[in-house]
Amino acid sequence: MMPKPRPRHAMSLVELLVTIVIVSTLTLTILPALASVRDKAENEQSRAKLMQLGQGRDQYALDNKDRIFSYNWIPGESYTLPDGRTKIGNSWEDAAVNQNLEILMRRTGRITGVTKFRSMSGRLPHRRFTHLILIDFLAGDDDSVFNDDQLAIDPADQNRLVWSEHPLQYDSVSGLPYAQGVSNGYDTDPNWSQSGILQRWAFSTSYDVVPASWQADGPDGYQPVSDTPHLFAGGGNADLSGRSTTEVAFPSQKVHMHEDFDREQNRYPWFAYDHARVEKLMFDGSLNNLSSGEANDSYSPADPNNVWRQRYVPLEHFPLPLGGFNDQTELNMRYRWTQGGLQGVDYE
Repeated sequence: MMPKPRPRHAMSLVELLVTIVIVSTLTLTILPALASVRDKAENEQSRAKLMQLGQGRDQYALDNKDRIFSYNWIPGESYTLPDGRTKIGNSWEDAAVNQNLEILMRRTGRITGVTKFRSMSGRLPHRRFTHLILIDFLAGDDDSVFNDDQLAIDPADQNRLVWSEHPLQYDSVSGLPYAQGVSNGYDTDPNWSQSGILQRWAFSTSYDVVPASWQADGPDGYQPVSDTPHLFAGGGNADLSGRSTTEVAFPSQKVHMHEDFDREQNRYPWFAYDHARVEKLMFDGSLNNLSSGEANDSYSPADPNNVWRQRYVPLEHFPLPLGGFNDQTELNMRYRWTQGGLQGVDYE
């Protein structure tokens, strides 16, 4: 005798609603916990990267007469690019632009054709590409190490991770900043859309290097400007021949490199917001995640007696000011512009 099939009970509407509520509640409970775990993991990875950069910095200094890594081509001297051209810089900035071009050409092999690296104008390579000197040094004879390296990218910086994985995509649909021209609300300097800059986003860094590490202290160097935090002014008489680690008066209290944004906090505050707790590599190799507001005030090298403040204007695809576009809040630049440069102190 065949057993009778068990009756099938359909889920009632009430049961379905209860199930949906339970699943939704669990989701709302679990997702923030998972996000917190992810943020902590990415923060630890970022700390580890900064520690490695510090160790690389120290090795570079040992092999280069105690110098802090920075561009070191000399104006007035001739250098040969991988494509055979001879370059002579008329200034320290010109020489650095040429050295930046040489490194990228040599390491990537992009010296001919449509993907050939081009020079960039209106930009100081120290601002976003000083780290390439160190990465070039650490890569040794292995070009693949240079090209595949993401040591200078914060694991939470998803944009730069994508850009670094697609270095040949820099056209109008690439998603790069200003690939489609200048956008309203963002920094409006027209040079952002030049091809030489678009090509370089894939090789940029999430970690800012303080200006005192590559230019001499004093009023003759590059200065901050009030209308944008992304560009520096002046510098016609700047000494960019390089700095020595022995010039740092208080290595444990002076920031060398730091995350540009606190990507573990809500809305990714820029480093200059007082509550931002970006990871910072100090000159003694230690790490510091104290809030920016605990650091000493910033001073422009051209005006060492008055605290320097300026508002944050975003680049395209970068986090917005906490007050939205055109936020007029003036922020203290803290350790970017330390009073006294390498002789100064950021954290007491």
